[in-house]
Amino acid sequence: MPSYNPPQRDFQFVLHELLNVCEEFKALPKHAQTDIDTVNAVLEEGGKFASEVIFPLNISGDQEGCTLDRSSHEVTPPKGFKEAYQKYVEGGWAALSSDTEFGGQALPYVVNQCFYEMLNSANQAWTMYPGLSHGANACLHEHGTDAQKATYLHKLTSGEWTGTMCLTEPHCGTDLGMLRTKAEPQADGNYALTGQKIFISAGEHNLAPNIVHLVLARLPDAPVGSKGISLFVVPKFNVNADGSLGSRNGIYCGGLEHKMGIHGNATCQMVLDGAVGSLVGQPNRGLAAMFVMMNAARLGVGNQSLGLTEVAYQNALAYAKDRLQMRSLTGVKAPAKPADPILVHPDVRRMLLTAKAYAEGGRALACYCALLLDKEVNHPDEAVRQESAELLALMTPIIKAFLTDNGYQAATQCQQVFGGHGYIKEWGMEQFVRDARINMIYEGTNSIQSLDLLGRKILGNQGATLKKFGKLIAKLVQQEMGNEEMAEFIQPLADLGQKTTQLTTEIGMKALGNADEVGAASVDYLRVAGHLVFGYFWARMAQVALAKIALAKEQAQRPDPFYQAKLETARFYFVRLMPETAGLIQSARAGSASLMDTDAALA
Repeated sequence: MPSYNPPQRDFQFVLHELLNVCEEFKALPKHAQTDIDTVNAVLEEGGKFASEVIFPLNISGDQEGCTLDRSSHEVTPPKGFKEAYQKYVEGGWAALSSDTEFGGQALPYVVNQCFYEMLNSANQAWTMYPGLSHGANACLHEHGTDAQKATYLHKLTSGEWTGTMCLTEPHCGTDLGMLRTKAEPQADGNYALTGQKIFISAGEHNLAPNIVHLVLARLPDAPVGSKGISLFVVPKFNVNADGSLGSRNGIYCGGLEHKMGIHGNATCQMVLDGAVGSLVGQPNRGLAAMFVMMNAARLGVGNQSLGLTEVAYQNALAYAKDRLQMRSLTGVKAPAKPADPILVHPDVRRMLLTAKAYAEGGRALACYCALLLDKEVNHPDEAVRQESAELLALMTPIIKAFLTDNGYQAATQCQQVFGGHGYIKEWGMEQFVRDARINMIYEGTNSIQSLDLLGRKILGNQGATLKKFGKLIAKLVQQEMGNEEMAEFIQPLADLGQKTTQLTTEIGMKALGNADEVGAASVDYLRVAGHLVFGYFWARMAQVALAKIALAKEQAQRPDPFYQAKLETARFYFVRLMPETAGLIQSARAGSASLMDTDAALA
């Protein structure tokens, strides 16, 4: 059976030694009193909930799956899920980072980010039930009417009700401009919605008495395409004026998707048959409002794969220390045993270090982005808010695509560490692989994220935001250029920064004559950009580790082995993983002809 131990020491390193979040909080009036002890205590208790309450349900939930009663359209999640959710609500975890006006605890988003990483490591399928409620809450908080806020936000904040987003339809995936769900105005000011939605995570369940669906639909006179989409809030049960639940609304589950993974979460085909909804925001401006939830979901999906990377690594490492197989190539390492642990073999270490480097690099990036969100929402300086928003927008497709690509690679390689046992359900590894593979697809496939990064976030403003991140790299390079101990990290980072700038310019110039050049280069480009970002954070982590080791030696103390481990992982990243960018840059430069001038090959 697999196990999971929340990485509390690494959370403390990233939050307090790398990002110094509590110093950042002092500039945010809402969070100025949040100190190190509070952050650590919350994450310690959150780790207990993740490892003790929902992790034991992970394998059983995957094996049992969800059950649909077609006569009542009710979905029953796996055994134990409902009870775990009740403990989650009773513990106040749903309200962790929500607004106090609606009953939240108003802790920083970065704390919630770390808590949700642990939840995703422990049980991604279960975590998706409350996970989407945060996005629904944020969307209604920003775009909802006062009446909608009064009706829904207290319940969503407490976790008494959950939320979903209903976007995709059978005939349109990411191209939401093609959606057909209709919203007919009613005499009472509400709307009657009719249509079908598919792939709706946590669309129907019995964990909470009501589910608040945010649904995209078209008004009768709506323009064609994405400019004619409106957003509606459609509850499972209509809500009476006094806040009590009324009649069953005309939105129900018509079928469950039979997926390759995340079996414990109900991914539903939702039918709207005259469902009562109220308009959120302005008519025909629904997609812009929904992007609040969609961007939150994209960050959340990256967090899902980060959680899977960590738990897969932990279990593969434990197995590699215990499993005996052959002898070391450089001589016997365990003479008292019939064979050496497989941890002595170079390729086993390569696979483990790949997962470790991607987990710890991903954690640094994810926490940095959550801190950007805290500053975007709460910083008193408009210039800081704007720059934080721009950097977060740049990082969002990288979080979603790079972390999920890495998560699948890491889970697969950790499964490989187990050899034949990696395919056996009781070890848990094949489930991590199946779950991780899905994360690369939903909430906008990684190809879509790549187009968004290169076409919109970078070329769309002539690289202005990329240059802002480049200034952070340049500052670090300038700071450490004369430090010989940092040379192995700084030199490749500076080199990749220069090559990324050159590649961006080349693609941009070619795209002026042929837009397909962006699509041909985008996937390779995103991985290059992802490595540039990871390289920056790994260099900073090495910088902190070297300083801590030097300080211990000055004080005649034994350095904490944690910092030596961080340095060794950083070295592995720079010499074994970052060099992938050389081939990616060459491929990105190949242009679109080898893809588009292939009618005969694809006939």
